[in-house]
Amino acid sequence: MFDVYQLKGVIMSQGLTGPIIFAIFIFGCLTGFIGFFVKKIITDRQIGSAQKAAKKILTEAEKEAENKRREGELEAKEELHKARIKFEQESKERKHELVTMEKRIIQREENLDRKVDLLEKKEVDLNRKEQSISSKAGQLNEKEKQLTTLVEEEKQKLQQISGMTKEEAKQQLFAKFEEEVMRDAGLMARRIEEEAKENADKKAKYIISAAIQRIAGEFVGEATVTTVSLPNDEMKGRIIGREGRNIRALEAATGIDIIIDDTPEVVTLSGYDPVRREIAKISLERLIVDGRIHPARIEEIVEKVKKEMDETIKEIGQQTIFELGLHNIHPELVKLLGRLHYRTSYGQNVLQHSKETAHLMGIMMAELGFSNDIMIAKRAGLLHDIGKSVDQEMEGTHVSIGADLAKKYGESPEILHAIKAHHGDEEPKTILALLCSAADAVSGGRPGARSESIENYIKRLENLEQIAKSFKGVANSYAIQAGREIRVIVQPEKVDDNESLLIARGITKKIEEEMDYPGQIKVTVIRETRAVEYAK
Repeated sequence: MFDVYQLKGVIMSQGLTGPIIFAIFIFGCLTGFIGFFVKKIITDRQIGSAQKAAKKILTEAEKEAENKRREGELEAKEELHKARIKFEQESKERKHELVTMEKRIIQREENLDRKVDLLEKKEVDLNRKEQSISSKAGQLNEKEKQLTTLVEEEKQKLQQISGMTKEEAKQQLFAKFEEEVMRDAGLMARRIEEEAKENADKKAKYIISAAIQRIAGEFVGEATVTTVSLPNDEMKGRIIGREGRNIRALEAATGIDIIIDDTPEVVTLSGYDPVRREIAKISLERLIVDGRIHPARIEEIVEKVKKEMDETIKEIGQQTIFELGLHNIHPELVKLLGRLHYRTSYGQNVLQHSKETAHLMGIMMAELGFSNDIMIAKRAGLLHDIGKSVDQEMEGTHVSIGADLAKKYGESPEILHAIKAHHGDEEPKTILALLCSAADAVSGGRPGARSESIENYIKRLENLEQIAKSFKGVANSYAIQAGREIRVIVQPEKVDDNESLLIARGITKKIEEEMDYPGQIKVTVIRETRAVEYAK
């Protein structure tokens, strides 16, 4: 807008005249009015456009609100539909559960009715049985009275016949039991004494256990037969030869029986002498490799193998002496030690057993504090079974044969006594003999060292069970823990608790009288009553 005061200031400063001033004033007023009207028109237009924009916003807001309302109604209808479907599904499930429960209740009611009927029938049966039992009880009472009368009469007759009163018979019976109890007390005292000795020998046991821990030997189980593998079955015919001349020549040269049977690609050599059996095996293997099998070649090979076997036996004996650190042993004894390499006893290699015994004796002698006697202890342990090297060729036990050989080849009297006493043929009089016996038992008695005949083992268990079954009232018996315990099951209706004790004592005495066994056997008599019922 045009400012009048600014115009007035301009006029006064320029010194203008009246008409000019008036014209200027008029122009200024017109300009002011024009500006005012223009500004008003612009303002009105802006207000109109603003009102139109506001109406448009309100219209859009109303449309959006309407859309939101419709969407809300759709969501509400959808939620209501889902709730209705869920309610109908839950209603169906509840109805199904109610129907199932109703069927179960009906079935239980039927079962209860059936059980009630059964109980009523059982009650009727029980009443009938009760009446029957009552009548039988009366009969039994009458019979009991009759039996009591008969027993009294029999007692009087027995007293008249035997000339003994009831008290005298009791005294005689008590005297017999007293004798048995005294015998059992003596056995118990002997066991207690043996236990006391064992407790007193703790040091000896420690020494033996320490020696066992420091020895680890390997044993090879051998039998009286040896097998030789063949490249093919045609070789059997070549070994037999024309009209059997080759096999006869081989048996005559080696002294071993040669068995050729249907077993494919195998020939069996049978003989008690293990050295001869080894010679026959090596000779046959060399003949098979050589291919020239005839009597002359057989004799040549066997003689050569025999000479080599003598050298091998000698080397084995010398190696054994070297391992133990011994010296000054007669050459013939060295050869006999080498022969023990091919000898077995209950599946245990005798040379390995002798070496183990020597080591054990040396260790136990050192533990006892006799360091100066370690070598003689090893010597006695090594030679204690020397008789087994030729016991197939000489008469007598291996103990007597071994003592004779040791004496023949210049061994000391202490060694001879240890050899004779290691199996109890003589009473041990020296610590060397005692250690020899103990070391021999430890080496041969440890688990796995020697094999036992399965037939003898089964027979011992059967005898143990038969002894238990021979007593009256025994239902069954079982030998367990390798025959160290027997469990006896008695018939509870025939045997009471007191009789169970008598049966256990009787079985124990019979086992002691009729069987040979190591250690002790535990006898357990079991008497039980079982009540069994079934819930329906």
